[in-house]
Formats: sequence, structure tokens, C-alpha cells
Amino acid sequence: MNSTEKNNAESAFQKVTIEDSFKILTHQNNTDKVEVLTEETHRDFIQFHFCLKGSAKFNFNEGGYSLSLGDEKALLLYNPLKDLPLNVEISSKSWLVSVLVSIKKLHSLFSEEADYIHFLTEENMGKKYYQELNISPSMAVVLSQILNFNLHPSVKKIYLKGKAYELIGLYFNRPEEADIEQCPFLVDEENVRKIRKAKEIVINRMAEPPSLQELSDEIGLSLKKLKEGFKEIYGETVFGFHFDYKMDYARKLLETGQHNVNEVGLRVGYSTASHFIAAFKKKFGTTPKKYIMSLPISN
Repeated sequence: MNSTEKNNAESAFQKVTIEDSFKILTHQNNTDKVEVLTEETHRDFIQFHFCLKGSAKFNFNEGGYSLSLGDEKALLLYNPLKDLPLNVEISSKSWLVSVLVSIKKLHSLFSEEADYIHFLTEENMGKKYYQELNISPSMAVVLSQILNFNLHPSVKKIYLKGKAYELIGLYFNRPEEADIEQCPFLVDEENVRKIRKAKEIVINRMAEPPSLQELSDEIGLSLKKLKEGFKEIYGETVFGFHFDYKMDYARKLLETGQHNVNEVGLRVGYSTASHFIAAFKKKFGTTPKKYIMSLPISN
């Protein structure tokens, strides 16, 4: 494993070559200026880029074409017909994590489920591919762990390799988007409006949400249609959405450093710290305290 690290008082860059077909690059720009990251890469490599904070701009064809990546966004790039060397402008106060993995390596990870990944099918493997997605709360936790881990150098390789695998797994673990043409429920705009209202109510009353029946009565939709419609539009149950939303809200509160664990738990509706800690660990696989400790000092 080759490792390159550059640090100063306000920014940090790290490149780790886990194996020839697998690299991880991280750049934390905490300065007031734009910083540029460059890296040669071959057309056989798929690029995963995660902007955990701030923004970045990817330049191609010597500046003739560019792609912008915003806060908490992920970008996948693959072009088997042309090399896409990295030339990234990382904005002030921005953090970027990039995973470069060969198509052969990635295909081996999904060999039994290749049809699940569109560009890994035999029909699409020779085509270029671009996709931008939101960084999920679970992905954000893994990214924070990659940026700042306090383990012995001897386990650095296996730790980062495991985290990169976890990150790629979470990236592709997306519920299928609802297909309006195949879903009669979504054709009814009034029902869609009511379901969106239900989502707003759940968010606005996060700490003290109504019961499903109360929510059903308030939006004027039967309990059955509320359950079915919410799952079809948002890909999860009402309670599943509520749990994910408040855990993500709690994670962001913890990252500000302005609230302790008890305060955050109360803000999202937990009367006791132990219940909040258990819920947070269920969602993110770590306790709130350990998560705070894993954050970069600059945060």
C-alpha cells in the first residue's frame, strides 16, 4: 500500500493506494481559497466522488467542460472510451472523498448481482456512465470515519479498504424510484399532495409525531392509502422515514459541536439519553459520543 499525505494548519490531502485497482483520495480544504486536486487515472477506472461539505468543480478537456458537485452530493463517473484525469477545484471550507476502482474490480464485487448495477450489465459495460445522488446519512458517517480515523498505521490498509467497500455498498443500496406509469396511485395528484403534506407534518412535528391514524385523519386519506402511497413515493414507511429523518437531524446537530448528547436527544424526541443512544447506534452503528470523537478537529 502506497500512501501520500500532505497537511498544513488548514488543509489536508491523503492518497492511499490499497492495490493497483483501488485508490482512495481525501482532501479537506479548510482555507479561504480554492485548492486544486489533480490525479492521473485510466479509462478502466470508475470514479466515485463524495462532497461531504462545501462544493467542488471537476474540469475536463483542459477546462473546456466542467461538472459541479454540491454539498452532501455524490458523483459517479465512468467513460471506457476516454481517460478522465482528475482536475478538481475544491472550494473554500470543502471536503472531498474520492474512490477510484477498476471496472474489473467492481464487477468482481457484484459478480452474482451484476444486473442490479445498470452499467455492469454486458449490454452497458462499454458505455459511458454518469450519476449524481444525495449522500445518505449512513454514507456521511462512513465518509467522516474515512476522513479521520485514529487507528494504528499497521491496520490502515484493511480499515480503509473495508470502509471503501462499505461506502460503495451503501451507494448502490438505493430503493427503486417509483414509476409513475406503473403506479396508479401516483396518477392522482390530489393523493400525491396529501402524501407530501403527511411528510411535512412528520418533519415539522419530529419530536412529537402524530400516530398513523391521526396523520391519516389530518390529511384526509385512508390509513391504507397513506401507508401504500407514502411507501410508493418515498420508498419507505412513515415510521421508517421519521426515524431516518430525526437520526440525520441529530447527526447534523452533533456535528455543530453546540449541543451535548442529552440536548440532541431531547431535540429529536427522546426523553432519556439511553434511548437516544440506542437509536443512534441502531441507525449508524456507533454511539453519538464515538461519532463526535471521529469528527475532524476542525469541525
